[in-house]
Amino acid sequence: MKDFTDKVAVITGAGSGIGAALALELGVRGARLALSDVDAEGLAGTVDAAKSRGADVRGYALDVSDRAAVLAHADEVADDFGRVNVVVNNAGVALGATVEDMTFEDYDWLMGINLGGVVNGTKAFLPHLIGSGDGHLVNISSVFGFVGVPTQSAYNAAKFAVRGFTEALREEMLAARHPVAVSCVHPGGIKTNIARHARGGSDGDQEAAAAGFEKIAMTTPKKAAETIIRGVERRSARILIGPDAYVIDAIPRVLGSAYQRPLATLTRLGFKRMGKN
Repeated sequence: MKDFTDKVAVITGAGSGIGAALALELGVRGARLALSDVDAEGLAGTVDAAKSRGADVRGYALDVSDRAAVLAHADEVADDFGRVNVVVNNAGVALGATVEDMTFEDYDWLMGINLGGVVNGTKAFLPHLIGSGDGHLVNISSVFGFVGVPTQSAYNAAKFAVRGFTEALREEMLAARHPVAVSCVHPGGIKTNIARHARGGSDGDQEAAAAGFEKIAMTTPKKAAETIIRGVERRSARILIGPDAYVIDAIPRVLGSAYQRPLATLTRLGFKRMGKN
């Protein structure tokens, strides 16, 4: 997709971070925007910012883990805009906890959004993308879809699953000769608020983890959005964001499962500093 003028782009999780930046970048390129989020205040801010830049935009309250709501949303967007050309399943949350300490409720919450939201959005909008004759589906995974990380088992499970789901779907679209390109996005550290809104751990642990993440996050949401758009223009199957994403992608290719032991050692040292071991 080389030209976004008058193309209808659907973006979930558009109230902040990559979703908001992507909305603004697509808007200035002439796309018509259907934006959603559970955060009404954040979503309103993105809608207003896109409008101020001249975009045709509508905001929708949406919980992507609610399948019936997502199905209804797809029909509503198609009715409002007449078609759907681009869908970005971006909404996501974080959870920091060991498998031993993690609750089933927190696990289900994360999987319902990070994996369920992608599946719901894909299934709901795929017929519209096929029907458009020029569709592109973008699912957001993570570099944590390449490697396992201690205290991130639920996040890893969702992001590995998004990667597999998306790659299989791309093959199906190619096999069926449907006019839909499919991309899986693997961001490295992006300067967003996802770590501050994560579940798991005490307030002190949460603040320390968020501060640590913000120090090492290398890429701005705007840069991430520009990278995604470039990938869509090139019909890229896999879109890596940030230099750290390329390094992390290479680690299991080079080391195989041997990367796991040093990560475990680093985690054990971190636990000792926090007095957990």
